[in-house]
Amino acid sequence: MKILIIGLGYAGQRFQRAFEHVGACSGIAVSITYVDCRPKRTTLRPFERIDGALRDFRPDIVVVSVNDISHAAVLEQLAGYRGFVVCEKPLASPPDDLAKIQAGLATAEGFALNLVERYSDASRVLRDWVARHEWKLVRASFHWGKDRINDHRPTCGVTSEAIHALDLLSWLCPAAGPLSLAGVLGVRSDFSISGDTVLDTLQLTATLGDAPVAGYASFANVVRQRTVDLSLVDREEQLIHARLTFDTPRWDHDHLRIWMRDTDGTELVLHEVTVAPCQPGLETLHKLSRLCLRVVEWVAHRQPPDQPFADLETALGLQRLLNALEARALTPPPARYNPGATRALLAEDSDLESLG
Repeated sequence: MKILIIGLGYAGQRFQRAFEHVGACSGIAVSITYVDCRPKRTTLRPFERIDGALRDFRPDIVVVSVNDISHAAVLEQLAGYRGFVVCEKPLASPPDDLAKIQAGLATAEGFALNLVERYSDASRVLRDWVARHEWKLVRASFHWGKDRINDHRPTCGVTSEAIHALDLLSWLCPAAGPLSLAGVLGVRSDFSISGDTVLDTLQLTATLGDAPVAGYASFANVVRQRTVDLSLVDREEQLIHARLTFDTPRWDHDHLRIWMRDTDGTELVLHEVTVAPCQPGLETLHKLSRLCLRVVEWVAHRQPPDQPFADLETALGLQRLLNALEARALTPPPARYNPGATRALLAEDSDLESLG
């Protein structure tokens, strides 16, 4: 199976490792090549241009893992490609023309946006419990942040981080109804090399069907913190709480707790899941490798995934929501992390936990 990775930076190398692992475990031989604006220290065969790689290598799978501000330009160049496209989140940046992206992907036989938290055992268990017990969502909240201050990678801003939590809300409770944005506050800063007024933080209110939602996301969180809280009612109108915690204390270490509270304050834990994978060589890749395995199985054998991919329609809907967040955020004067003439950037070869 031939795989072309467009953008072999941090995200691209993660995809490379994940697909190599999947190939070794599944018995499906994979051949990987790449296109990047800079030569990389790798044994992979490089191509200078996307069109040349598509023509000469004829990949079965194309992975788009350039920086998020360059996604649209790459996706538009895939016009006429008939294989499977995997795109790092988000689909695009707020200024990009979504119609051109749709046109570029019109002939692709498959598409998956990398919304990796869908592949956490903790998320999957909670989704199953909500559906099986027919619980109704009454309120949701999230806190989703990490420290990207002075990261070397360009970015469109915090919408690239908020997409995980926003997707999870609808994915966990698909029967709740559509997510509708109500209000947005934000903070802009020079945290990124992409500019002096990049949106680094947002706080939003919304509704998911009839349920109110409050959320906070930030690329200026001084520690990584990723939680989603749901309050639901069952058929007997009893109140149930659920908390998902992701990537704590390490990446891919997730936790789910579902509980009720008695009138005297006593908590009754209904279910608890702790995920702490430790397979050597798969550090930070356990959830991503699950997505890559489903893609390989679909392309090789037309085996339907055990859960649907985040398809192009889903990706476009999420991108329109992110665009609205960027456009509607009310912000004070921007913060200045770099008052001097020079900026001390996080090194490109920093450890995976720091970059993640």
